[in-house]
Amino acid sequence: MGARRTIPVKLDVTDSDADLLHETVQQFLDAANYVVDAAYDGEWIETRKSVLNDKTYDDVRDRTELHSNHVQSARDRAVDALKSTVAKWERDKEASLPTFTSPFVEYNQRNATFHDDHATLSTVDGRITAEYVLPDENRDTPHSKYLFSDDYETTGATVHYRETTDEFYLHVRTKADVGDPEPPENGTVLGVDLGVENIAVTSTGVFWAADELDHWHREYEKRRASMHQRGTRYAHEAIQRVGETETGRFEQVFHCIANEILDEADDRGCSYIAFEDLTDIRERMPGAKRLHAWAFRRLYEYVEYKAEERGIVVKQVNPANTSQRCSSCGHTAKDNRPTQDSFECQSCGYANHADYNAAKNVGYRLLQNQTGAGGGAPVGVRLNTGMLNANGVKSVPDSVRAGVHGESPRL
Repeated sequence: MGARRTIPVKLDVTDSDADLLHETVQQFLDAANYVVDAAYDGEWIETRKSVLNDKTYDDVRDRTELHSNHVQSARDRAVDALKSTVAKWERDKEASLPTFTSPFVEYNQRNATFHDDHATLSTVDGRITAEYVLPDENRDTPHSKYLFSDDYETTGATVHYRETTDEFYLHVRTKADVGDPEPPENGTVLGVDLGVENIAVTSTGVFWAADELDHWHREYEKRRASMHQRGTRYAHEAIQRVGETETGRFEQVFHCIANEILDEADDRGCSYIAFEDLTDIRERMPGAKRLHAWAFRRLYEYVEYKAEERGIVVKQVNPANTSQRCSSCGHTAKDNRPTQDSFECQSCGYANHADYNAAKNVGYRLLQNQTGAGGGAPVGVRLNTGMLNANGVKSVPDSVRAGVHGESPRL
């Protein structure tokens, strides 16, 4: 199994080399946008790389001074973005053609050489040497764990330019061939529900409230609004710095939540983690903002890649009716959820927090989808007390059976 990690490294380059990087970035973006324009015929989008290569490669080489691998990478980036647009059109969603404006350029082993403390990078006018600005070697950082590890090899990188700080960063992609974890046999599922008031809730009853996320988002919004009123160039740059600070703060929070979700899965002996499908989640979830949709996707990505090292399988399931279905008897009705927080089954009377009920249903959906005769299929959803099997029957451990009359989430 291949474990993949990306490590951002600040670059130290001379002014003249920075100018070459800027020009390379600009021509790379122009190349990607040229492919996008060539792919659209006014009615539909061509997404086959071979066809677009034949259609655009020579033109881009004539229009730019890019290395041949940069031309191919620009085409590949354009194709990936075009496929996303096509997918939205196929779901009858509005989407415009992609436009590349954020300053970046791709590198691989053919147009860059990566060393422990620097990299040589192809530009529109030869190669430059970019020194790494690294943290203290004695600190436990992603650089020491992945970039300097003999187990991880560098497969490529992306140069990003941060306008607010006038700095270049190299996002180095690494890969390690690690032993495949033991395949899950007779494993159990940890269901995870995502929401506006609670970012995440597990089927074992652990809650991660959104209070801190919402608080800091409001604070950063106030700062941006105040600076926007000034209308100066300095204020515009300050707004961008605030955005980067906000993103960094939130990503750190999501890393912590992802680790805690995985710890909960480990502690409860779960081999699977089930999330609801994130497609069109803003449309499905009342009160969800762009911030929440981004937060859900970022959290899922962190859990997914961190789960590899633990041998835990992460899946997405159809979220239909998970908020209205009773996790106790299966009765599904809109009236089962009278408020955002509460759930009360109109059939059997089961009552609990709505997000906790939904988390159990998310886990149960994966259980229904994958239970079968094949080896490795999950056999139950882990609950706060006991486990729910594929027939909807809850089992309670003997150690707590005598004292259990119901179950409550851990708030």
